[in-house]
Amino acid sequence: MWQSKLLPKLAMLVVLPLLLLCYAAGNVHCSTIHENSEDFHSLLDFKKGITDPTALSNWTSNTHFCRWNGVNCTLTRPYRVTELVLPGKNLAGQISSSLGNLTSLNYLDLSNNRFHGPIPLLNKLLNLKYLSLGSNLLQGEIPDALTNCSNLVKLDLSENNLTGVIPPRIGFLTKLESLLLYENSLSGVIPPGLGNITDLSVIALSQNQLNGPIPTEFWRMPNIALLYMPENNLSGGIPQTLFNLSSLRQLSLAYNMLGNTLPSNFGNALPNIQFLYLANNMFEGNIPASLANASGLIDLSLSSNKFTGQIPSIFVNFSVLSTLNLEENMLEASDTTGWEFFDALTNCRSLTVLSLAGNNLQGVVPNSVGNLPTNLTTLIMSDNHLSGTVPASIGKLNSLIHLALDGNNLTGTIDEWIGKLTNLQRLNLGGNNFAGIIPPSISDLIGLSFLSFANNNFTGSIPPSLGNLQPLINLSLSNNNFRGSIPVEFGNLKQLVVLDISSNKLSGVIPENLGQCKHLTTIEMDQNILTGNIPTTFSNLNSLSMLNLSHNNLSGPLPDSLNDLELLSKLDLSYNNFQGEIPRNSIFDNVTVVSLNGNPGLCGGAMDLRMPSCRVDSRRARHVNYLVKILIPIFGFMSLLLLVYFLVLEKKTSRRADLSQLSFGEHFEKVSYNDLAQATRDFSESNLIGRGSYGSVYSGKLKENKMEVAVKVFNLEMRGAERSFLAECEALRSIQHRNLLPIITACSTVDNAGNVFKALVYELMPNGNLDTWIHHRDDEAAPKRLNLTQRIGIVVNVADALDYLHHDCGRPTVHCDLKPSNILLDDDMNALLGDFGIARLYVDHQSAWAGSISSIGVKGTIGYIPPEYGGGGHASTSGDVYSFGVLLLEILTGKRPTDPMFTDGLDIISFVENSFPDQIFQVIDAHLVEECKKLTQEKKVTENEIYQCLAALLQVALSCTRLLPSERSNMKQVASKIHAIKASHLGWKYK
Repeated sequence: MWQSKLLPKLAMLVVLPLLLLCYAAGNVHCSTIHENSEDFHSLLDFKKGITDPTALSNWTSNTHFCRWNGVNCTLTRPYRVTELVLPGKNLAGQISSSLGNLTSLNYLDLSNNRFHGPIPLLNKLLNLKYLSLGSNLLQGEIPDALTNCSNLVKLDLSENNLTGVIPPRIGFLTKLESLLLYENSLSGVIPPGLGNITDLSVIALSQNQLNGPIPTEFWRMPNIALLYMPENNLSGGIPQTLFNLSSLRQLSLAYNMLGNTLPSNFGNALPNIQFLYLANNMFEGNIPASLANASGLIDLSLSSNKFTGQIPSIFVNFSVLSTLNLEENMLEASDTTGWEFFDALTNCRSLTVLSLAGNNLQGVVPNSVGNLPTNLTTLIMSDNHLSGTVPASIGKLNSLIHLALDGNNLTGTIDEWIGKLTNLQRLNLGGNNFAGIIPPSISDLIGLSFLSFANNNFTGSIPPSLGNLQPLINLSLSNNNFRGSIPVEFGNLKQLVVLDISSNKLSGVIPENLGQCKHLTTIEMDQNILTGNIPTTFSNLNSLSMLNLSHNNLSGPLPDSLNDLELLSKLDLSYNNFQGEIPRNSIFDNVTVVSLNGNPGLCGGAMDLRMPSCRVDSRRARHVNYLVKILIPIFGFMSLLLLVYFLVLEKKTSRRADLSQLSFGEHFEKVSYNDLAQATRDFSESNLIGRGSYGSVYSGKLKENKMEVAVKVFNLEMRGAERSFLAECEALRSIQHRNLLPIITACSTVDNAGNVFKALVYELMPNGNLDTWIHHRDDEAAPKRLNLTQRIGIVVNVADALDYLHHDCGRPTVHCDLKPSNILLDDDMNALLGDFGIARLYVDHQSAWAGSISSIGVKGTIGYIPPEYGGGGHASTSGDVYSFGVLLLEILTGKRPTDPMFTDGLDIISFVENSFPDQIFQVIDAHLVEECKKLTQEKKVTENEIYQCLAALLQVALSCTRLLPSERSNMKQVASKIHAIKASHLGWKYK
């Protein structure tokens, strides 16, 4: 009896764990019987097309396909695949069209990989809602059959190499809410049917080659919130009467060929617009007064168009307006009425950037300029027709970082207001009629990096206190009436790149200590009355490319030390009193580079210089003839001995000659296509270690010196690849730093088939890139982890590299693509920054890098690109600072800025800000938190010390990622803070 009652209970004890085990397997059949063979084989076909499927290690028949990495299925038999999600897995190869057989699929995300070839045929996926293939290397056209996926809600094909037209039938995707096709090479017109999709809220078509007009239907879309189409070839205009587009928040049509006048009801139709970018088009007529109704505008850019008339006084209620850019138009202000818009701007309490440059503003600057918001950081009124004196009230704007009044007819002195603007970093007063002396208060502007008083009527001596402005990079005082000597204090300006004091009345000698300014690239001291010699210390100026000392009273011999300045491309020493023989076999032989006219004491030199021959003393000539007669027999005997020596060592000499052919310049080896092909096993897939936007990277070993290298081969069929190669060569040739990835050599030749071949060769970094240490694949058995000390060390290395690029490498250089995959790690886990293919080098010091808000398009990586680039903003050092801040957040949180969790307005910055400073352990990488707990348990450090360290790092990151560039720290400040945090960390780590 008791047995009959016990047996069922025992059976239940056996069955129950089995049931639980099945449930834990994720509602998947416990066995590995693949009931749905069609989905199973479709996934296997997809895997076969992938060249490096390490992320798919568990895609085997021993594991049910519903439990494969990235795969999700229905909860009931026959277990159909509903999701395939494999973003950022470093997958390469072609995407198999067998995925088109997964007819229950509703979510497909293969973004941020290295897939190439065409978009697969997916026309059977009628249930597909989400398709993301962005940030790959896909080619060819967008298949028209894709429009059969009638349930698509989001379509992302951005950042590929797609060509052809946008499918005309794309309007059939009636449920589409988001369309991302930016950064491709799409051409043709925008299909009008796209504007009939009523649910569309996001359209991003920027950086393509689209032409023709914007479809009229676009201006009737009821739910459109973001419409981005800059950097195309769009023409036509905006309809003269617009329907209500109250849903539209962001509109960018910059850098097209759009024209005509804006509709009079423009502002009425866009009542909720926040970001409006119409720059660099051909719009004309008046700025619509109806814009007064768009009082929620944050950024308004109408620059580089043909707008005329007065600037309307519409800004009274624009409380959140931050940037107003009206530069390079034909706007007018000639009387009190014309300047009334200034009074309206005084109500814009959030205004930080105001540019009115390049218009037709006339008369005296109104005294109301001092009533502009006190947090204004940028005021640009260059190249107008302003006259009279600058009102002293401008001194109230003590938050100004950039003030440009150049290219006007302003008069008077500047001593009443200049010393009050103590936060200035860039000051341009050139091209006016200012008079008087430079006031002593100029030395209070200790943050100045750019200073131009050129082309004015300043008098007196140059204040020695200018030498106290340590950050100065560009100093231009040319075409004035300065007298006296060049201050020796200029030798303290260690960051100085450009020094122009030409066309004054300066006298005395050139200070020797100018040779300490090793970043100088341009020195112009012509048209003065300087005396003495060229300082021998100029031999230290290895970055010097232009030296103009013409039209002075300099004397002495031409120094041989100038021959060592390899970058010197312009040398003008004409009309001085130099004497002696002109050096040979040097820069002085190049008549296209050097000018020596008007120096009667010079002789000899290259024939093309057409200088008189140097006379030889007759007694000296006799001694020379006597020595020749004695030395000829001696040299004859020595030559015989040398001949025997060379015959004996012929083989060794021959081998050295072969080796010498590898020499390429002073520092670089020369390698051939065959050398690289042999090193990489004919560029075998097994040697492939990465693919980028412009080519592939292979590992290999050079046969000649047995060095292990990484070979970056450029795909020259891709648009911009050759430009990327040249940019990277120029960058790596010009800059050297312990934390920049050093180049071994470059190869520009043809391959064995006669095709152009370009490659860069680097030393192979044994620990790979930072991305593989932060983000781990699901199949890694023992993933590599970074401890806190290593993370701080890497951050310090990267900060030092950027500090060098921005401030210490001679000419400010913007990297443009800072991200973990571009940071390599050596044996000791030191970080080296690489990939300068889209860096902005040697930027014009008169404009972009120094803070002008004129714009050029740039590339980068989504998630790391600063927000100002979205409106066509120029590449800037502050953009790199933003990317560094995102990188620092990624290192500390372990999350990519493109993590799927960041949706609905949440990004990695707000993710951290929401928990800062009280709940930071909720956002810190879990593995880092575990390490910190262990340290506190072992009583090596207190929890408060760890908190202070992490909070300080997050605070630096957040200070780098401010929305406005002017609010971000520069990299020198950031590097200093990071070093201080490291020192504090080491203090408690080793106590």
